[in-house]
Amino acid sequence: MSRQNVPNPAMDVLLQTLDLERLEGRLFRGRSPQVGWQRVFGGQVIGQALVAATRTVTQEHRYAHSLHAYFVRPGDPAVPILYEVEIIRDGGSFATRRVVAIQHDKPIFFMTASFQDDEAGFEHQVAMPDVPQPEDLPGEAELKARFMQEAPPPIRAYWERPRPIELRPVALAHYLSNDKLEPRQNIWVRTTGPVPADRRLQAAVLAYLSDMTLLDTSLFAHGTSVLDRSLQVASLDHAMWFHRPPDLDEWLLYSQDSPSAFGGRGMTRGAIFTRTGTLIASVAQEGLIRKKATD
Repeated sequence: MSRQNVPNPAMDVLLQTLDLERLEGRLFRGRSPQVGWQRVFGGQVIGQALVAATRTVTQEHRYAHSLHAYFVRPGDPAVPILYEVEIIRDGGSFATRRVVAIQHDKPIFFMTASFQDDEAGFEHQVAMPDVPQPEDLPGEAELKARFMQEAPPPIRAYWERPRPIELRPVALAHYLSNDKLEPRQNIWVRTTGPVPADRRLQAAVLAYLSDMTLLDTSLFAHGTSVLDRSLQVASLDHAMWFHRPPDLDEWLLYSQDSPSAFGGRGMTRGAIFTRTGTLIASVAQEGLIRKKATD
């Protein structure tokens, strides 16, 4: 039995989390897994919002090709999130949707997504970086043993429980020292259980994992990380482009670099490749990275 055919409770929870309840035509309700976090993981909100938008696109072969989103308030994991979808346009080959996520009668997030019919056209892509294969890198058990003892309790609890996405960083210098490093990293990622062969659902899972590690990359140049308790870090916006159908049957390489940090904000770009080198998505995000106020 292959890895992708082995059920994983954490992956089942993610798929259930993305399976929104439809309250009426363009209004959906999503729930958050109770994992001890004080706020909802941004990737969850992006994935759920994409599912809500997708379910209002009735053309069978019209798929998401881009999304642009802003986080305006932290999400409360104890309260359901309402997703209201506005149909902006249904054209001959494109469709546009706007989604607002609401909690406590206030918007916490909004997103515009565009969908397109599959069509032939020009093709090119950048090459995947030449990096070690995931089998040659430390697994999660070793990473937990080496780095989680000093992590804040919520981070440690998150890493110690089963999770839907496994991460294998290519380089570990960021975790071993406070040296200021080049603001770039490559991380192998994969789902820890099977994902149905549904292209729209796979795009939502890809959107979920696209929010991982970006803020950390913007801190490399400053000799710190998101584990630093003196920092206030949060995603501010998130953009994603789906170039080719996602392939979640194997490891994906998430290659990231941060071209700028300024004004309490860090900006990071990402490219997601299949193991065979096919570029399936590009990501850009700006996040809040500031020192907490002290008395």
